[in-house]
Amino acid sequence: MSKVPNMPKSWREETKPHKFCPGCGHGLILKALGEAIDELGIQDRVVFGCDIGCSLLSWDFFNVDAVQTHHGRTTPVMTGIKRARPDRICIAYMGDGGGYAIGSGHLVNAAARNEKLTVILANNCNYGMTGGQMAPTSLPHMKTETTPYGRDPEVTGYPTQGPEMVAAITRESAYVARGTVANVRQLKNYIKKALQNQIDGTGFSFVEALSGCPTNWSTNAKDTWAFIEKGMTEYFKVGEIKDPAKKEA
Repeated sequence: MSKVPNMPKSWREETKPHKFCPGCGHGLILKALGEAIDELGIQDRVVFGCDIGCSLLSWDFFNVDAVQTHHGRTTPVMTGIKRARPDRICIAYMGDGGGYAIGSGHLVNAAARNEKLTVILANNCNYGMTGGQMAPTSLPHMKTETTPYGRDPEVTGYPTQGPEMVAAITRESAYVARGTVANVRQLKNYIKKALQNQIDGTGFSFVEALSGCPTNWSTNAKDTWAFIEKGMTEYFKVGEIKDPAKKEA
């Protein structure tokens, strides 16, 4: 609880710290999402769905209608809500496991069907909540709990390039981008454009956010940011991959 005397009463009563580990990127991604929702003025229309994994800790983070789904099923749950209530702004929030492993089939098919919803995926190169095992996004030669000598891409395959995959199977009306918690302003802009694409009823929207996991990476602040800003971006290129607004222009 803040001791600032002039702090608005509503802040003292309604806000709370997030439940993620210190240094985790989820808090920054959710901050960008919250600001995007406020700036678009859509809070009363939003339905927020989150996956199992670290992302489930966001289920009561916002003052919006929310649902926490079974692992990997956030995309189809939000698809069902959107089809039943087309006036709602449906957001599916998940980690790389929920989107690229157990939930990959749902993500691919929702994208191919051009479902009018927004998917936001946190990529921290490992399974955070369960102890730091190798994930679909773990980098080549990266050490994890299940790859103590480093990920061998010849044995386990190469990391999933999620936005590139989604862009390849979606229509021109889809919005696809990859942002990073190292540039929250840019990430918020991508999320706003993804939400606007849904508001306009244009098409499927997908934003991947490069995120940190110092608890499982066993990194200090300096090394955490170095890995996000340099190590991850060498393989996962940040930027907009598909933007229907630019095509129209």
